[in-house]
Amino acid sequence: MALKKFRPLTPGQRFKIVVDNNDITADRPEKSLVSPYKKSGGRNNMGKMTMRYLGGGHKRQYRAVDFKRDKQDIPALVKTIEYDPNRSARIALVNYADGEKRYIIAPNGLQIGQKLMSGKTATPEVGNAMFLNDIPLGTIIHNIELRPGQGGAMARSAGSYAQLSARDGKFATVQLPSGETRMILVTCLATIGSVSNADHNLESHGKAGRVRWMGRRPRVRGVAMNPVDHPMGGGEGRASGGHPRSRKGLKAKGYKTRYPKKASNKYIIERRKK
Repeated sequence: MALKKFRPLTPGQRFKIVVDNNDITADRPEKSLVSPYKKSGGRNNMGKMTMRYLGGGHKRQYRAVDFKRDKQDIPALVKTIEYDPNRSARIALVNYADGEKRYIIAPNGLQIGQKLMSGKTATPEVGNAMFLNDIPLGTIIHNIELRPGQGGAMARSAGSYAQLSARDGKFATVQLPSGETRMILVTCLATIGSVSNADHNLESHGKAGRVRWMGRRPRVRGVAMNPVDHPMGGGEGRASGGHPRSRKGLKAKGYKTRYPKKASNKYIIERRKK
């Protein structure tokens, strides 16, 4: 997948860099798998703005993506690879042998016409979903479950992947994209390969308007506010604002917010890198 740069015919194109969409094979989603996607614009049920800097954006439809891969031991055929406005990764439409259609997260290297399988009979090939107990050590995986039957919760965004490094009893050791090393039950499912659209993080929008199309409004810096509006506001000239903190006074940049007695702490072997 390549990056596309533009000749600066307009100011907005001067710094615009986008991912080439050559991998996309369909321009319309599967009708049976889409549903309306209503946006709140950051307002609650009373119409009061409870989240700042949200609103507007292009109209979207939600694509129902199968994160569980619970249709096991039934072969599926990859029909299309499509764009999904609700996530950074590409999605793939698969047709099962019994006639059912589903969307899955498209892994890197997935081809049209490729056969996929999920469950005990699956082999460790790109796009197949297998139990951590059956996956060879050292394999690159994504869309990993945290609890059996929950559905994939980790390593789902564009270009992300984890690595299965060890197994001991009923737990497997997985190195996550954040750098964290964690134990996960071997009865959890994971998909082989890394997530598609790996160049997504190299994109440059080029202009503020393109960010508005995504439903994000301009974000005001705390140091640009008045003291009444933010702890870092006020001061003569361009004052730095003191210790970085949130609008409510919670410290930022290094202050740990994770609950020290969280139940899942015992499964974490090595914390993520700072």
